[in-house]
Amino acid sequence: MKTVYLLVPFAPLVGAIIAGLLGRAGAHRVTILSVLISFLASCWIFSDVLAGNSFNGSVYTFLTSGGTRFEIGFLIDRLTVLMMVVVTFVSLMVHIYTIGYMADDPGYQRFFSYISLFTFSMLMLVMANNFLQLFFGWEAVGLVSYLLIGFWYTRESAIYAALKAFLVNRVGDFGFLLGIALIFAHFGSLDYAVVFREVGSLSSKTIEVIPGVPWILISVICILLFVGAMGKSAQFPLHVWLPDSMEGPTPISALIHAATMVTAGIFMVARMSPLYEQSQTARSVVLVIGAITALSMALVALTQYDIKRVIAYSTLSQLGYMTAALGASAYSAAIFHLMTHAFFKAVLFLAAGSVIIALHHEQDMRRMGGLKSYMPWTYWTLLIGAISSAGIPGFAGFFSKDAIIEAVRESATPGHLFAYVCVVACVFVTATYTFRMLFMAFHGRERFDAAHPPHESPAVVTIPLVLLAIPSVAAGWVVGDVVYGDFFSDALPRVEGEFHGLLAFMARGFVALPFWLALAGIATAWYLYSKRTDLPKRIAIALGPLYALVERKYGFDELYAWLFAGGARAIGKGFWRGGDLAIIDGVLVNGSARLTGWFSGVVSLLQSGMIYRYASVMLTGVVILALWFLKN
Repeated sequence: MKTVYLLVPFAPLVGAIIAGLLGRAGAHRVTILSVLISFLASCWIFSDVLAGNSFNGSVYTFLTSGGTRFEIGFLIDRLTVLMMVVVTFVSLMVHIYTIGYMADDPGYQRFFSYISLFTFSMLMLVMANNFLQLFFGWEAVGLVSYLLIGFWYTRESAIYAALKAFLVNRVGDFGFLLGIALIFAHFGSLDYAVVFREVGSLSSKTIEVIPGVPWILISVICILLFVGAMGKSAQFPLHVWLPDSMEGPTPISALIHAATMVTAGIFMVARMSPLYEQSQTARSVVLVIGAITALSMALVALTQYDIKRVIAYSTLSQLGYMTAALGASAYSAAIFHLMTHAFFKAVLFLAAGSVIIALHHEQDMRRMGGLKSYMPWTYWTLLIGAISSAGIPGFAGFFSKDAIIEAVRESATPGHLFAYVCVVACVFVTATYTFRMLFMAFHGRERFDAAHPPHESPAVVTIPLVLLAIPSVAAGWVVGDVVYGDFFSDALPRVEGEFHGLLAFMARGFVALPFWLALAGIATAWYLYSKRTDLPKRIAIALGPLYALVERKYGFDELYAWLFAGGARAIGKGFWRGGDLAIIDGVLVNGSARLTGWFSGVVSLLQSGMIYRYASVMLTGVVILALWFLKN
């Protein structure tokens, strides 16, 4: 099976290399074929693991230093194979969709090479069995995302967004690297199995981060690793890069935001569950940060008019749900929501891209409306994604979201009551902004350019939408096995609670508070954006500064621009004035020149060229020497 394991990540890598070297015509064929091979191999491995097989070992050792081996290794268990299938399936759909979306783009070949390379990077991350390979995949997805967000490099906004994503992720990755360094220093190994086996014996060990103040080692490690997850999975306050990543083409927005890069942090924390279960402090931090992210970013989505940014803030909010589940020790619920979210969020992004194509790259929802009759396939698939996102019973999002809400409510982690209020309130807000987008874009009067009426997208766009809409409904039906059963028994702790069957779970959902909040959100969106379209503006005026604060994303962009970008410029200006002008130019360069000039001026007084002066100096010298000899 090792050959099949190697085929999964390296087929997209080979596809990326060939696509980069081939001409435009063959780029999509070779990359789609390579990702298809990866997907089929993932399905084969998935069935093999379900049959009771697993693998944890090295496939190549590239460096040995002392007693430490640095290896490429794979950990194939149920957590890994679920991620492999989700990543390769969504990536395959995005590859097919890209044929239609990027058909007229001059960077067509380059884009296919990038997204195939992105798929390779993510697969190396999820299949790793050691921290070094994890870090390689972690950094590789960050690098390729930089290339993809800044794909249209002639746009100043795209360049800014790519740099912003890269720099914010560097902040998180610094903490991530420190966490890995502490693991290596205290466990003596980078292998998952060794670290997980020995974590219990070091659970009470302390270190002094600040001299004289002992900290629990495991808590420090877990918090540092989570700082990396905050950057990669865009958690508050390192969330600012993700909405700006919308500057990239829509297919990569779906790939980054659905099942790959932004879920890397969620996957990492779940994989490290043996560590996090030893630190209640770290879990509390994770729980509170996730809850804050879920509600605060959902509120921002209510104020946005760019259709892609609405979905981007929705992604931030849903990632907050997953993070809160991790903090509540509901790791299987978090991964289950990761899976269901991958499908319905990919539908929402790709449907938004279909709308953008039809409206000649218009993204402002205020210039849409009435698209339902023009784009029926896009409408119905987006409606399915919206219902699933809102958490209506029977759809995939309901099962995973309700499992998280229940887990947070029953959690004993400090901060769980605050988190529960946030995630429950977020249900109403999620339904409101999701259906606000639907009503503004597809219902009501037509507000687009009538001279160029829209039309349904080609089959290469609508077929992936349909194929992703199916699991957006059906993927939740395995909630019993995945969340409450023993599906992840070899990798994750199970969620406490009884499961009485799919119908009983849905029946309980119909009488639970989240369902009624979701209905209230849908009704609110219909009333405000389909019935009384004048009210949203009046509400915004009435809320005044509060609305403005949320609309400006709580001022984090301005704060970071002033504090970090402005601070860096101020420090640079100080070094320039104090170091370059004052010391280097003023003292070393100009100062040495002035000293040389002064010394030359003094010496020139003695080198006048007049013989009588030289004679007088010589006579004076003879007199001084004579007096000195007479004195002695």
